[in-house]
Amino acid sequence: CAVSLASLQLLQSYDWKEKVKSIEKQLATELEPCRDSPHVEDVRVLGAIGVVEMKEPMELKTMQPRVVEEGVWLRPFGKLLYTMPPFIIQNHELRK
Repeated sequence: CAVSLASLQLLQSYDWKEKVKSIEKQLATELEPCRDSPHVEDVRVLGAIGVVEMKEPMELKTMQPRVVEEGVWLRPFGKLLYTMPPFIIQNHELRK
């Protein structure tokens, strides 16, 4: 319970709704160029969730280690590549 309470206190210590709007705007702007790839079907952003939908399923065994090596945490799922950054992320960290 103490950890849950601390998490709630942290969330309430800043304007997280504005931060989510900021993340949404940055994700929309920075993921948009993915549309130019012939391998990408669609790009979607809702709040602090960004999704790149590929035309074909990704090879997860090669994809996940490659993005982790770059210091990026993405969640591949079939043809979808999700990013759900923490609300405390800084703009320069999200840009990575």
